Amino acid sequence: MPEPYVAVPSFLKRPSALTVGIDPARATPGGESPRPSYAATWLDAATDPNRDAASQPAADPAPPPPSSRTDLSALGPLARFARDPAVTDLFVNGDAGLWLDAGRGLVPAPDWHSDERGIRDLAVRLIALGGRHIDEASPCVDVRLADGIRVHAVLPPVSSTGTLLSIRLPRAERLSLDALAAGGLFGHGEDAAAQLGRLRAAVLDRENLLVTGAAGSGKTTLLAALLGEAPAAERIVAIEDVAELRINHPHVVALESRQANLEGAGRIGLDSLLREALRMRPDRLVLGECRGVEIRELLAALNTGHDGGAGTLHANSLADVPARLEALGALAGMSPAAVARQTVSAIGLVLHLERRGGRRRLAQVGRFTLDAAERLATVPE
Repeated sequence: MPEPYVAVPSFLKRPSALTVGIDPARATPGGESPRPSYAATWLDAATDPNRDAASQPAADPAPPPPSSRTDLSALGPLARFARDPAVTDLFVNGDAGLWLDAGRGLVPAPDWHSDERGIRDLAVRLIALGGRHIDEASPCVDVRLADGIRVHAVLPPVSSTGTLLSIRLPRAERLSLDALAAGGLFGHGEDAAAQLGRLRAAVLDRENLLVTGAAGSGKTTLLAALLGEAPAAERIVAIEDVAELRINHPHVVALESRQANLEGAGRIGLDSLLREALRMRPDRLVLGECRGVEIRELLAALNTGHDGGAGTLHANSLADVPARLEALGALAGMSPAAVARQTVSAIGLVLHLERRGGRRRLAQVGRFTLDAAERLATVPE
């Protein structure tokens, strides 16, 4: 009879080499031979506006600086790639290979080799470390491990190309607004200085902010840097589906949603957490990502005296943000007119990020308004 599976929350676990089935001699921080850095850091890719990302070498002969990510042994054979502090994403595409993102787009790892059985075993162990179970009955699972490592796995036959792993690594350092400005996120010269001053003023004036952009454009990084500018005496309550925000601030409390268990019970959604957060006397209410019915609670809160709040939203451009909000509002049973009026009243500034050629930049800044048909619209500033 097989041993029954027992789910244990990730915060009660101390991942080790033995729990993931790898050789303990190779799991120690010094057990892996150093490898070249696969690309520049998040900021390096944006520092030189004339740099052509395609012309940069895929590898640097110097080993990466030591990473402050404390325990990566749970990642098993992927740990040596994750130790490069520039790497933010790892993608295993079955036995077809491993791809890395370290700031200049995805590049293959030429020294990675594993068969389908090994990748599947690794996926099962990583998901178990996050307190969940993956098999043919539940072939798509998303978990968070210690230190904010996010793991998503898909098993065949849902995946026709073998077991898939998508791993998001939190940044080892907490970037400030000054660091982002030095990296070219706000442009260069006087325009960058003006943009930096404008954003600092928006935070100190307690404007409600919405940071938008595509996946990987730097929304969470910019949001964390903005919140780091809040006065130390203020209490920040951050609500996320998967905890990713790392805010350099002395008073931050974080709430994380919970998925249902195997019996379909125990789910705690972002909308419920938003209601709970209002009872925690937040000075700044933060929603890591607006993605569903929780938009109703967020807009209601920001319209009832909870200023200084912030959140992120996936959108292609500043002009597409109103349509995205209307779509989320429809999921919550809100009419376009209700979404428009509440949004105009609630959110003061929209910051849209883009990532092109491996470089991230603040592409557009705007505000919400009502158009001639009383529908939600944005105007650039």
